[in-house]
Amino acid sequence: MRPTGKLHLGHWLGALKNWVELQKSHQCIFAIADWHALMSEYEDSHHLGEYGIDMAIDWIASGIDPNKSILYRQSDVPEHLELQMVLSCITPLGWLERNPTYKEQLKEITSRNLQTYGFLGYPVLQAADILLYKANAVPIGEDQLPHLELCREIARRFNFLYKKEFFPDCQPILTQTPRLLGIDRRKMSKSYDNAINLSDSIEVIHQKCAQMITDPKRIRKSDPGHPYECNVYSYYEILAPEIKSKAYTWCTQALKGCTECKKIMADKICDYLGVMREKRAKIEKNRNSVRDILHEGAKKARSIAQKTMAEVRQAVFGNS
Repeated sequence: MRPTGKLHLGHWLGALKNWVELQKSHQCIFAIADWHALMSEYEDSHHLGEYGIDMAIDWIASGIDPNKSILYRQSDVPEHLELQMVLSCITPLGWLERNPTYKEQLKEITSRNLQTYGFLGYPVLQAADILLYKANAVPIGEDQLPHLELCREIARRFNFLYKKEFFPDCQPILTQTPRLLGIDRRKMSKSYDNAINLSDSIEVIHQKCAQMITDPKRIRKSDPGHPYECNVYSYYEILAPEIKSKAYTWCTQALKGCTECKKIMADKICDYLGVMREKRAKIEKNRNSVRDILHEGAKKARSIAQKTMAEVRQAVFGNS
């Protein structure tokens, strides 16, 4: 994950929840991708360090266990950039220019200048992140499949050029990800300021829920509502399925108004994040312990990365 701001419910449902489960069956390596963040945040990058610590706190509070998995900051393992350099030499420019996400972000993100050498080449660094550890699998959403396929193509090209089955053909771990919109019905995003963050207080969660857009067709409290057109109801479906049928009834039969419905939803979100919030508050009191976890994780990651790079150098430069 790129440390570009606070983590929100979308991050939990889309990735973190799955990561916590993967620890039970896989040897996991989780990176705070601060070099990747720099590629888009280079004009205002001084906050990336603290964002990285905040991210690690959210991870641990969510259930990522440093005793089971490796947690580290990408910039603490210089081998990432070394492997990126090697891979950039063998990656055809056309592969990068055809990247659909690259084209989309150039169109959509107008607040920052992304017409840079670094941003064009971010899939190469992404490939280095994966191949450095000779990963067998990566948990991704379907929209990221083109990225992984590009990584696989780069790995195959390396293997072909240097006559060695060096990097494995990394496989995707696809998961069903429930889509939760922001409080304004747009994609939940830091840039839209419409997210409910994992670190939000109870008071802030209630304030944000009070601003949520509900059924636009329901003008008065006495009007029957349309749950499937209401953003609040979609939250019930994902975060409070035990009462979604009740919510459906009191909406369609106009038994409760939207204001009361949003307050109930806010209480449910607070309950949903309760354990995480309590754990986060304890960790927050000793940020240095989180830095220690990341430093220790970087040592473990480097022990793998250095071995890989020794083999890469031997393949590229021979036995000199």
